[in-house]
Amino acid sequence: MADTDNNFPLSQDSTPGFGANAAVAPEVAAPNAAPGAFGDDAATKSKASLSDAKQQVKDGVTKVQHQAVDKIHALAGDGKAKAGSALDQVAQLLHDAAGQVDEKLGSQYGQYARSAADSVTSLSGAIKDKDVEELLDDARAFVTKSPAVAVGIAAALGFVLARVVQSGVETRSPVDTAA
Repeated sequence: MADTDNNFPLSQDSTPGFGANAAVAPEVAAPNAAPGAFGDDAATKSKASLSDAKQQVKDGVTKVQHQAVDKIHALAGDGKAKAGSALDQVAQLLHDAAGQVDEKLGSQYGQYARSAADSVTSLSGAIKDKDVEELLDDARAFVTKSPAVAVGIAAALGFVLARVVQSGVETRSPVDTAA
């Protein structure tokens, strides 16, 4: 049998050397090299691409925020227009009812109904004339000035809204079971 020790000469160093092997990563080939000596370009490129990615995410978030704010303002404007129209209809109903109140209860009570209709018309005009931001500022000022009244109004509106939703659900239940 042939002597295999002659094929692999032993070196004086006990650690294997990979410096001549190009297939091994540079960090493995020269483990004692200064940090950053290998891959500076790759690290710089990865940091730049990470920075670009962060900037793209920030830009995307900013764009989405602006779109959301614009959408909210558009919806608030639509709501403002609908509220003004609804208040005009309520004022018209009050004016129409004032005549009937005059006949049944007297002109003094009819005048109360006309006064209420004028107040509702005035409120409708104020809502239509103001910008959404002005209306929000007015609401904030009202809540700051009279927090108890604001909480009471919010509770009353919540109760009314719950009743409307509940009556809508109760109306649909028999229709759903009949189908």
